[in-house]
Amino acid sequence: MIENVPKEYVDDILDALPFEFSFIDADETVRYFNKEGRRELFQRTASVIGRSVQKCHPEKSLAAVNRILFEFRSGKMDSAEFWIDLNGKKIYIRYFAVRSRKGEYRGCIEVTQDITNMQKITGEKRLL
Repeated sequence: MIENVPKEYVDDILDALPFEFSFIDADETVRYFNKEGRRELFQRTASVIGRSVQKCHPEKSLAAVNRILFEFRSGKMDSAEFWIDLNGKKIYIRYFAVRSRKGEYRGCIEVTQDITNMQKITGEKRLL
């Protein structure tokens, strides 16, 4: 729970996360994304804020985007995941429905992460 934390602190906290994410509201409008100006995977500018999420995806992805949003809104799904190869990297893309404590659909979060180096992990590395 966030209480009495200045907005700039919240932005700094969200920017420190090791992945890129966007929040799309229940009207399918982009309302937030972290790491503005230094996104490594899918470049975005502040101009996407307030834009329909469909206008932020390539034409070939629209059917999948719309299906996910429909399934989230209807309550049939709470998450979806994909992975793609992009410029020599393995990109893991996950979508999560955001719901109120009463179960009302609020929108969704798209999480995008370069997992190339994670796929190379073997064995253990423990904190001492």
